[in-house]
Amino acid sequence: MTLTGNMLIGQSLVAGDDREIRAINPFSNETLEPAYPGATKTQVDEAAALANAAFASYRETTPEQRAVFLETIASEIMDLGDILIERGQQETGLPQGRLVGERGRTVNQLRLFATVVREGAWHGARIDHAKPERTPMPRADIRLRHIPLGPVAVFGASNFPLAFSVAGGDTASALAAGAPVIVKGHSAHPGTSELVARAIASAIKKCELHEGVFSLIFGFDYAVGQQLAAHPYIKAVGFTGSRSGGVALMQTAAARPEPIPVYAEMSSVNPVFLLPEALKQRGSVIAREFVASLVGSAGQLCTNPGLVIGLESPELDAFVDTAKTELAASQSTTMLTPGIHEAYVKGVEALTQLSSVKVEAQGQIAEGCNQCQAVLLSTTAAAFIEAPHQLGAEVFGACSMVVRCTDTEEMLALTSVLEGQLTATLQMEAADDNQLIRSLISSLELKAGRVLANGFPTGVEVGHAMVHGGPFPPLPTVAVPRWEAAPSSVIYVRSRIKTFLTTIYPWRYRTKTPGMCPSV
Repeated sequence: MTLTGNMLIGQSLVAGDDREIRAINPFSNETLEPAYPGATKTQVDEAAALANAAFASYRETTPEQRAVFLETIASEIMDLGDILIERGQQETGLPQGRLVGERGRTVNQLRLFATVVREGAWHGARIDHAKPERTPMPRADIRLRHIPLGPVAVFGASNFPLAFSVAGGDTASALAAGAPVIVKGHSAHPGTSELVARAIASAIKKCELHEGVFSLIFGFDYAVGQQLAAHPYIKAVGFTGSRSGGVALMQTAAARPEPIPVYAEMSSVNPVFLLPEALKQRGSVIAREFVASLVGSAGQLCTNPGLVIGLESPELDAFVDTAKTELAASQSTTMLTPGIHEAYVKGVEALTQLSSVKVEAQGQIAEGCNQCQAVLLSTTAAAFIEAPHQLGAEVFGACSMVVRCTDTEEMLALTSVLEGQLTATLQMEAADDNQLIRSLISSLELKAGRVLANGFPTGVEVGHAMVHGGPFPPLPTVAVPRWEAAPSSVIYVRSRIKTFLTTIYPWRYRTKTPGMCPSV
């Protein structure tokens, strides 16, 4: 399949009329062909109008039709073959094995949503039967179900060119719900985005759906994203990216005459708590596993362990010493884009210039472009509590901060100033650390989308048991985050909305009179 440099509006390959974006090979800083001109406002309007036109028929498709559609997308992605993996490597610098695995995760997400759509519980159907004899007032027959509300705008992520991009979890969820999708492809991997978009278009044609069920557009700057968030035909937004970008979309969506939800996964430092008995019994093992989690994928994961919190003790010193040795031996790896590498370097420099921060260790640095040199920093709990937004800011890459607490009271005080997180981890021995565990969980369950026991947050797989998100800033607190699953070590997850497809997007409760809702 030859790349065209075009957007996809419905079934039509359309050349953008705005400024070009070009992918850059992060291994060499080589500019890749073809160029992808961005969409104008007129082209955004065209894609939105087409999605709106598709909504009436698409929302009435049966669960079986939508399930088959999702499965067909998965098959079409697999049928792309090696070209998808090769282009993904060129645009992101990610190794072949990682991209092959991510492709598997992407198609598995689509197939999982197909299974759930067929199962049907996501309808949330409820019936309060009539009670005509009730006194003092009779009750009518009242029926409720979840319905899609309209097209969804999805923003591709930089660090997952497949699983959180054109056909990723956000798109799969919205399509499963009966909502057309417009994807704004990420500028870092437009070629990969075009390939996947054409696979979706092929599935639409094979399933004989309205062409407006899916479109892919590009944009050089933030204007296209703002136009999508403000467009009256768009009823929800799914975003994975920078905090500034997500907040800007939320502000635009909230200021509309009809405000809409923005599910914006932004920043998270994913604190890891090292409880005393765990450090005593297996501190060196925890340290080695921590470094492996930190440096994997150059730290470019939303669940990277960017904060490690422990009590001052010889065991914490031993943990840090082992982590320093492991980190000093770690090889640098190529980051996704020159821009991400530049932001990482600046973020590390900003922290290391603070008088309250100590550099504990740095990894090796290889020759080549955009190399991520891992770094381990440390500070005190008192300093962190004084400046939590400064010391607790996410540095996207293999950077982590050890926070030393003088006692359990200071650890609990530090926990109270943490922002919302995707994850929080307890390295613990349940029998011996029990009281501290209970105190921490009381706070952490309000701070994080999931709490893990004796694991590390970078292990995530698709499944029914959990969600991927949390209180702001990872996601607004009104929503259950995206559909993902936890490592086997997860101990529980708190949800914030009731049902599956509600988690992402266009569902609201709607009551029906008996004659209007034959499906329930």
